[in-house]
Amino acid sequence: MVLDLDACIESLFQRQLLAESVIKEICEKTKELLMSESNVVHIKAPVTVVGDIHGQFYDLLEIFKIGGYCPDTNYLFLGDYVDRGLYSVETISILTCLKLRYPDRVQLVRGNHESRAVTQTYGFYTECMKKYGSAQVWHYFTDLFDYLTLSVVIDNMIFCVHGGLSPSIHTIDQIKVMDRFKEIPHEGPMADLVWSDPDPGREEFAVSPRGAGYTFGSLVVEKFLHENGMDHILRAHQLCMEGFQVLFDDRLSTVWSAPNYCYRCGNLASILEVGVEGERHFNVFEAAPENERPSAAESHRTLFSNGVPTGLFSNGIGTIATGDGVGVNTNGGLGFSNSSDPVQDTIHYFL
Repeated sequence: MVLDLDACIESLFQRQLLAESVIKEICEKTKELLMSESNVVHIKAPVTVVGDIHGQFYDLLEIFKIGGYCPDTNYLFLGDYVDRGLYSVETISILTCLKLRYPDRVQLVRGNHESRAVTQTYGFYTECMKKYGSAQVWHYFTDLFDYLTLSVVIDNMIFCVHGGLSPSIHTIDQIKVMDRFKEIPHEGPMADLVWSDPDPGREEFAVSPRGAGYTFGSLVVEKFLHENGMDHILRAHQLCMEGFQVLFDDRLSTVWSAPNYCYRCGNLASILEVGVEGERHFNVFEAAPENERPSAAESHRTLFSNGVPTGLFSNGIGTIATGDGVGVNTNGGLGFSNSSDPVQDTIHYFL
């Protein structure tokens, strides 16, 4: 039987799960496609850039309503498609189908949650088991994750990555020769690209409180951009209460695309539209009205499916209080001031 991608996409837009056999075929074909892509994919504007989605499927549909549907709009997704939210299967299924159907119009970058280890803890594995009755669909997608590109460059001027920079990487060419076809390591340059965060209070690299990757400051960003002849770094990975954040004299931006993260954070979200002249516009939006607020038990399951990483709470990051118990870390991450809610505390910084 010939794979009908248009029918698959239409079914997914109606929130109908694809058959396990169809997902297997889609993942195999997408791996073949991704094998031909470099670790650094070069694309041209205009393009709409999407940050973390984290299984919030209704909000992904809202993104398409706001930004336009494929193939009329070019999309660059910066990773973290799964975990946390309740519809990771639907989210990664539709993005994979769109990539396979419109390979030059859709780019998928790997995030730190596109990992076997992380998805076994933060919801995707459990969701696959619940919706399909076995781990096979989880295996198909996590095998696919090993093939996702690590970065994208827009018009040779904007470097796009999920997390950030690495002390081991000085040039784009160093990324191009890395072996990406594997599980994300615990440390090293590949891990740094998906785990690192900017810190406006620093100039150089420092150990990250996440326990993986690094924090990096203004001088690191300036050096990297100068060395590679670029003028901006675009990344995701950190929740921004206003949906986005711009740092280092407009040299680095964070785009966050999961509104009301985990169905309880109350944050805005955004997509970034990059124009043909290099202009950048953040299109800010709220959570989709179709969102079904999960029960407390569902929220607990999504966040705690197999436990919480050791050392999660001892990050030493200060917060700026917003008056409702939710704050933004001074380095751009999420924090909670005076919170007694263990679910909220778990969201703290480890996204």
